[in-house]
Amino acid sequence: MTERRKAAVPSGHPRGRPRAGAKSAATGDLFTGVRPAKSKRTEYYDPDCTQCPRLAEFLAETHHRHPDYFARPVPSFGVVAPRILVVGLAPGMHGANRTGRPFTGDYAGILLYETLYELGLATRSESVSADDGLELRNARIANAVKCVPPENKPLPDEIRRCNAYLKTELLALKSVRVVLALGRIAHDGVLLAQGLKRSQFPFGHGREHVLDETRYLVDSYHCSRYNTSTKVLTPAMFKKVMARACELAGV
Repeated sequence: MTERRKAAVPSGHPRGRPRAGAKSAATGDLFTGVRPAKSKRTEYYDPDCTQCPRLAEFLAETHHRHPDYFARPVPSFGVVAPRILVVGLAPGMHGANRTGRPFTGDYAGILLYETLYELGLATRSESVSADDGLELRNARIANAVKCVPPENKPLPDEIRRCNAYLKTELLALKSVRVVLALGRIAHDGVLLAQGLKRSQFPFGHGREHVLDETRYLVDSYHCSRYNTSTKVLTPAMFKKVMARACELAGV
């Protein structure tokens, strides 16, 4: 990222002037009291990114309403050399946006982490907070959009703008053999990051696509509360897709 458009944020927000007595983000502590991820600013993650004015404003408002929330761009979580990269939509308002870790602290993460654990990709079956001791094995979780969007609906230009981070992360993760896309937005985000046409890679639950000579893209319906409660996605369906991703990745 060579340029970043900055949106105004209140002085009490983590990306504005710290409150009295608060520690600087540079020290490794967040003003909200949530333990930050170990990664700081990198080419594929900037905790101070405000490129999307609407999202930056929404995060500032969220921090005002919930001062104990993470309320900033959420970094990816997992090993530095994964075989499988799981890509979700965006942080949930009261999940990752609260805890600072993807799919952690809300309903969407229940089936995901339970399945990762059953397949040996996680050390625990439940993810409740960023400091609960859970670790991933051979896997990493990212989002197509790193900031929580209003009503969980990022705008097309926000998806495109944030895609540069996903693109850089995919380029850096040479070890990835399977990208598991949770939902159409994640699927499209991966294709955009790879410079591929959507028309040639249609989304569908359980579909497998060859991205290049070393990588597959595997699709799944998103493990959201709506999809699981309406049986659009059942645990058996999701675990089958995840098991197939492990098979393709050789883990």
